[in-house]
Amino acid sequence: MSGGGVWHALTRNRAETAADAPDRRLRGRTYAIPFEDVWQVALGLAGRRRGWHVLEADDLEGRIRAEARTLLRFVDDVVIRVTLDSNAQTRLDMTSASRVGKGDLGKNARRIGKFLRALDRELRRRPRGVAARRAAAREA
Repeated sequence: MSGGGVWHALTRNRAETAADAPDRRLRGRTYAIPFEDVWQVALGLAGRRRGWHVLEADDLEGRIRAEARTLLRFVDDVVIRVTLDSNAQTRLDMTSASRVGKGDLGKNARRIGKFLRALDRELRRRPRGVAARRAAAREA
C-alpha cells in the first residue's frame, strides 16, 4: 500500500462507486441487461451475503438499503442503486459507509468490489433473464 493509500485507509470510512473512479473496484457497472433482471440478482445477492441484512428494497426508486456487520460486530451501511442511464442501459452503483470511526482500513472499498464481482458472476451465469423465466413459469 502506498503512502497515500495508508493515509486514505486511516482517514476515510466511506466508499462509493463512480464511472471514472481511480480504484477499479469502485467503478459501478453498466449492463445491457433489463433493469428487472439486474434488480432481482442484486437483491438476492444482498440477501445472501454473510453478515448482511436487507432493511429496505424499493424497486420503484431502484434502491436497496442494507446493514453489513464486520467481524468486530461494527455495523456499516450499504446502499445499492439500480437505475437506467441515458442510453437505457441498466446502471448499478453502491455506497458503503462505516457508522463509527474515522478510517475503515479499506473495508468499504473491498466490500463493494466483492459484491460487484459476485454480481458480475451471477449475471454471466444466467443465459435467460429473470423476467423471461418468471413469464415462462406463469405460462406453465
